[in-house]
Amino acid sequence: MTKEQPSAEGVPADAMRRLSELSPGQPGSIFTSDLSVNEFLLVREAGFKPIGLVLGSSIYHVGIQIGRWGKNQELETLSQAMYHARELAMTRMEAEAAALGADGIVGVRLTVEAREFGNDIAEFIAIGTAVKADSPPPGGGSWRNNKQQPFTSDLSGQDFWTLIRAGYAPLGMVMGTCVYHIAHQKMGTVFSNMGRNVEIEQFTQALYDARELAMARMQSEAEELHAEGVVGVQLNAHNHRWGGHTTEFFSIGTAVRPLRADHEIERPTMVLSLDG
Repeated sequence: MTKEQPSAEGVPADAMRRLSELSPGQPGSIFTSDLSVNEFLLVREAGFKPIGLVLGSSIYHVGIQIGRWGKNQELETLSQAMYHARELAMTRMEAEAAALGADGIVGVRLTVEAREFGNDIAEFIAIGTAVKADSPPPGGGSWRNNKQQPFTSDLSGQDFWTLIRAGYAPLGMVMGTCVYHIAHQKMGTVFSNMGRNVEIEQFTQALYDARELAMARMQSEAEELHAEGVVGVQLNAHNHRWGGHTTEFFSIGTAVRPLRADHEIERPTMVLSLDG
């Protein structure tokens, strides 16, 4: 038996075959989704129908870079590795959505899981629900972003519904990462601070700089998409397996654009519980 080769984006042939069997709306066909029931109903209410669960994966060997013991510095080799691995997973997920003819992907989860293949090997996974719009956006055009790719969003179904109803559309998930080595304190400084309330300025500056680098890179991605803003931003720190003085700062959010001039959210309806 001849093994089929993956696509140019690295999507396995088995995945493309699975996606080809999904034809939502056609007699006898089904869709797949990891949306909850409430999220599914709200996404449909917003004018989008789920057409298939899409995913991307990359098992990546993260290289080695040594930081100077007493210096605050970004470890650029590791920053690039963490970014590239996530980008591979996201690109493959988007390729699956494009194969389904999707306009976007909602409820995206982007995770990193350590694998037992080695201490420096991890799997980067992106998974979400591909959706197709019932109609073009207000004013015409496409729901896809300016790169002609399906939009991606890590917003929940509820937040996605609110975003659309408020007159905004997602463009894509944007992210920034920075792996940073935090300098060790000199022994004299450690002893001089014992028993005192004092700011460790060296640590403060390191963490501040690292977060700023991650945030700036996320904002740069949003600008490339011609976004008006980024919503749902998360700024997290991960040590992975590098030890306490090397940390990854990772920022991620959903870049958005306006659909119309007004962005007024409808007044919520008061609901009274009858449960006592």
